[in-house]
Amino acid sequence: MGQKTHPYAFRLGIVTDWKSRWYSDSDYKGLVNEDWKIRDYLQGELKRGAVSRIEIERLREKIVVEIFTARPGVVIGRRGAEAERLRADLEKLSGRNVKLNVTEIKDADTDSAILARGIADQLENRVAFRRAMKRAVQTAMKSGAEGVRVECKGRLGGSEMGRREWYREGRVPLHTLRADVDYGTATAHTSVGTVGVKVWVYKGEVVGSRRALADRRIQAEIDMASGAGRGRVATPKSRAEQAAGDDRIPRYIEAGGGKRRESAEDGPAPRVGQRADVEETDEAPAAEVEATEVVTADAETPEVEAAVIDAPATETAAAPDEADDPDPVAPVAEAPAPAPDVEVEVATEEEGDE
Repeated sequence: MGQKTHPYAFRLGIVTDWKSRWYSDSDYKGLVNEDWKIRDYLQGELKRGAVSRIEIERLREKIVVEIFTARPGVVIGRRGAEAERLRADLEKLSGRNVKLNVTEIKDADTDSAILARGIADQLENRVAFRRAMKRAVQTAMKSGAEGVRVECKGRLGGSEMGRREWYREGRVPLHTLRADVDYGTATAHTSVGTVGVKVWVYKGEVVGSRRALADRRIQAEIDMASGAGRGRVATPKSRAEQAAGDDRIPRYIEAGGGKRRESAEDGPAPRVGQRADVEETDEAPAAEVEATEVVTADAETPEVEAAVIDAPATETAAAPDEADDPDPVAPVAEAPAPAPDVEVEVATEEEGDE
């Protein structure tokens, strides 16, 4: 039976740092429970604040609470009113002075916690779960992630029996300690029950360990949140793909979920090695649209109309009424009959192209 470990805790002290930084011999259990209460309160108050993580540092005089969010304006509020309210509530909760810091995440599209919360919000708004998962994978890969894995588990699509489905694109090495794998979870509360969402985002390899870094203050935390400045390098495979060009076809390496009935809205699930449409659209392909525009433009030009009208006029030149006409231009100018035929032919060609 396979044993699994948390991707974040597995790399503590190597490429990741602790989210709670303090030490206590006498009241360790009480402080752990207090940290949990602080995080639970902030996550409940900032559901729409796009909060990625909350870090707590305990000093002798005060507690430093740092909130990493993609929407700092929502957390701070107008003229800092929301941040002041949160700070006052945290002081009542802990009984100590609290310093509240709000840090903006520059690249939120590659943050696993924000991606998981976005998928959960879409599931609560009755968006198809496959569409939400594929959209999250596409967003992360376009933002520069080396690999993404998204997993949903529960009564997906309102089915009577719960199941698990997942998509993965790129590489997500879970056994490599130097790999910077960001892991986040979220829970969607739907009308048929709760659906769990898990997201793994692989951002590259980290050169050197975090223990060797001397400065682990605010600037280092901002660099870790934004994905820059920590010596992160791309893998050799990614560098080779970038050197080859960006015209390669993105493919889903794997997709799992077991047997299911395919719905017309979501389309068939992608198979191994098969190209999958990441985002479904109702627009026609570019080649078909261009062909339709060319046919329409040619049919509306005066040269094409003259050529089409001259052809039936030549065939009817031997008619008994038009043979004695001294003016040869008159039949062409006074022949409105072929015009409907021209419109019918153009419409037929457009329907055939479509």
